[in-house]
Amino acid sequence: MIEEIRIRDLGVIADATLALGPGFSVVTGETGAGKTMVLSALNLLMGARSDAGAVRLGAKNASAEAVLRVDPNGAAAQRAVEAGGELETDDGDAGLILARTVNSDGRSRAYVGGRSAPAGVLAEVGEKLVVVHGQSDQLRLRSAAAQREALDKFGGPELAAALAAYQATYRRWREVATDLDTLRNAERDRLREAESLQVALEEIDAVDPQPDEDELLKAEALKLGNVEELRAAAAAAHQALVSGEFPESGDATTLVDAAKRQLEAVGAHDAALGALAERLAEVGYILADISTDLAGYAASLDSEGPGRLAEVEARRADLNALIRKYAPSINEVLDWAAASRKRLEEISGDSDRIDELQQEAAALEARVTEEAATLSGLRSAAADDLAARVSEELTALAMPDAQLIIEVTPNGTPGALGADDVAFSLQPHAGSAPRPLGKGASGGELSRVMLAIEVVLAAVDPVPTFVFDEVDAGVGGKAAVEIGRRLAMLARHVQVVVVTHLPQVAAFASHHIRVTKSRAADGGFTASDVEVLPEAERVRELARMLAGQEESASAQAHAEELLLDAARTAAR
Repeated sequence: MIEEIRIRDLGVIADATLALGPGFSVVTGETGAGKTMVLSALNLLMGARSDAGAVRLGAKNASAEAVLRVDPNGAAAQRAVEAGGELETDDGDAGLILARTVNSDGRSRAYVGGRSAPAGVLAEVGEKLVVVHGQSDQLRLRSAAAQREALDKFGGPELAAALAAYQATYRRWREVATDLDTLRNAERDRLREAESLQVALEEIDAVDPQPDEDELLKAEALKLGNVEELRAAAAAAHQALVSGEFPESGDATTLVDAAKRQLEAVGAHDAALGALAERLAEVGYILADISTDLAGYAASLDSEGPGRLAEVEARRADLNALIRKYAPSINEVLDWAAASRKRLEEISGDSDRIDELQQEAAALEARVTEEAATLSGLRSAAADDLAARVSEELTALAMPDAQLIIEVTPNGTPGALGADDVAFSLQPHAGSAPRPLGKGASGGELSRVMLAIEVVLAAVDPVPTFVFDEVDAGVGGKAAVEIGRRLAMLARHVQVVVVTHLPQVAAFASHHIRVTKSRAADGGFTASDVEVLPEAERVRELARMLAGQEESASAQAHAEELLLDAARTAAR
């Protein structure tokens, strides 16, 4: 709610501070005293367009500032923080300061939580905190979206649950439809990709590469290309170990055997030489094994036919062709082939996936249609109830022939919020054609219509503060009393500020603000003062509003009677 409004050099108000409390506050004063400047200040704080003509004559600029108590977790507080503003938290509530200055050249600056911000941000924060119903088209429910939202909130938990269920089904339906469109649109590309993968895999399968085969064949080709040198080296080494038919050449095996026998002959005399003889015996065994392996190696070279090298090079050429096309090595070619087989399976399965999605989409569409119809039915029932209650309120507000008509029209096109259009219309008189809300009614009538709607909606869709400008225009007597009573009813849920000329309305207020106009003694500028009236002064102000004679004893007695009757009526 608004705790305080400070106004400086705005219109006829030079400098004023309004302390507002919870409940119902009225603003009264003589015609031309500057009551509308209070609304002008609020409109500036709600992000309205600035007007250089609103700056007090002779002043460089005008300013308006409001101190509000807000829910620190609410949307308004969060938006203020996002804009860089600061909150002053205290006992679960938070203090937020909104400010606006207007220069005499028409330029303005806005401030949210002590930080400069665009006027648009001020409007975004303000619309969640204050609703102004003036003698213009400033309607909270002027848009179709706002009307539908208000109706849905009035519909209560059952409608909210139906809307949530519908939205969940609708979101899934759109997701499935999007996936289905994606698969269908990419079908041609997928077919080309599948054909390309199939050709590649057939080529790889025809070659049938094995892990590490390219490296193994590379080593074999190197061996076969140097077979004569390898054979000669193996033969020479073998002869050095075992001379065969020419023992006199002193091959390694004969020499080691001779050394071993020499040591064995004396080994009985010294254990150290016996141990060396044993080691030489081991060397002999090793040399014999190596000699055997060399003989086998030479035989294996002889077994390689002259065509083996050609076979190896041909195989390597096939493998290199795969490497050039698909990956740097055969192992990576095999990895690519494995991944491509998996992708080919996925692509091949897309047709089945399309069929599944088509079936799911059809089922979801049927559910969306069914749940949209349920939602429309609940909205229609809520619309009838809301329209009847508002129309009843209008009768008590001196508009006995006026009817609020709420139409819920199926549009046949499911959307995120249902498949119907919601429209609020006003039929001001019997036999007249209903017109969209905000059209076809005078400012006073429109304010009463909005008051009736707000009274009904306040219990389910409250905004912290409502401001009404001359909601009682054109009425009097009992109708004025009913307006006051209903404003008091609305004030049970929210903060209400009303600009009024009627004492019957002002008597219901819990806070009375008076705007008075005065002219400087030297003939200078006219100025207005704003003050919150104590109880005694309140009686005098009501007496002025009743008879134009605040000092009249009878007028004051009538004022006291009004206050007493208002207290009794509000208590009922």
